[in-house]
Amino acid sequence: MRTPAIALLRGDEIAPYLDALAALRVAVFRDWPYLYDGDMAYERNYLRAYQAPGALVVGAFDGDEMIGAATAAPMEHHAEDFAAAFAGEDLTGIYYLAESVLLPAYRGRGLGHRFFDAREAEARRLGRGRAVFCSVIRPRDHPARPEAARSHDLFWRGRGYAPLPGRIARFSWRDLGAPDETEKPLQFWGRDL
Repeated sequence: MRTPAIALLRGDEIAPYLDALAALRVAVFRDWPYLYDGDMAYERNYLRAYQAPGALVVGAFDGDEMIGAATAAPMEHHAEDFAAAFAGEDLTGIYYLAESVLLPAYRGRGLGHRFFDAREAEARRLGRGRAVFCSVIRPRDHPARPEAARSHDLFWRGRGYAPLPGRIARFSWRDLGAPDETEKPLQFWGRDL
């Protein structure tokens, strides 16, 4: 297996990859802990936000195939549900590291670090002093939790991130097998750059 290439995509450069990125999100977020019953039409619409100024998609490619991606955007341009966790703060200093999705066959090869490196560099380039992301909170006894499930906490802490006390976002989606969307809490993590 060759080493995937990384491409930094901004603005209109993202358009040719919207369907591939949407398919990655639907596939990867089906797994624990998101259990997301995704919809390609919703995804295409959601991902158009990453064509806005200051947004970045870090694409990972095996040949012509997008096998992973990480996204980021200025916090003030992202979904209000996420920005609400920082009510009263100046959002213009925060760069939101939205999602990292990577096909299972490519995990454990350093791409997660490359995704973070690129997004943190972009945040600094834009003059942002802090990077944040969030992770869904699921109960330890959730019936869909795989026995071998492990968190990414050690990876995130190793990169200097820590949970931000009291910074919880709320976002709704439909879980696999569920009839309707339900609201989920997501814990913000962050670090100064």
